[in-house]
Amino acid sequence: MQDFITKAIPTGVYVITVRKGDTINGMTAAWVTQVSFKPPLLAVAIAPPRYTYKLIKESGYFCINTIPQDAMDIAKHFGFKSGKKTDKFKGYSYTNALKGSPVLDKASAYIECELQSTCETGDHTLFIGSIVDHAMLQENAEPLIFKWSDFFGKKG
Repeated sequence: MQDFITKAIPTGVYVITVRKGDTINGMTAAWVTQVSFKPPLLAVAIAPPRYTYKLIKESGYFCINTIPQDAMDIAKHFGFKSGKKTDKFKGYSYTNALKGSPVLDKASAYIECELQSTCETGDHTLFIGSIVDHAMLQENAEPLIFKWSDFFGKKG
């Protein structure tokens, strides 16, 4: 079913980053969307067991890093390791957005958000945020499109 859904409803690939004090983390996500024009609000769906989930709840901020088509290695790196057990940023250059969220140097764009609300939706929670900082970093970069088989094999 998941493979069918990603073929029928394509989405981009993003690394959601967060800073809580001296702790930073990032995770790969495909479920990111705009949910309002006025005010401009974005949402990302994150499962409660994820370390990033806990850090966003505690910090009140998150950053959506758009991953370009030629950076599958970054998407896989941030998607298959837990930040509880490893420093995912080791070997990856980044700067900080306005409120301190990491911005990957290889991201094509970023949008930092202040958490406005959450909504439980099945096995994930939507984190809805208002935009506090943003920039286009690679004007002509093509976005990486999520395909289930690229990350989880052919079944789905």
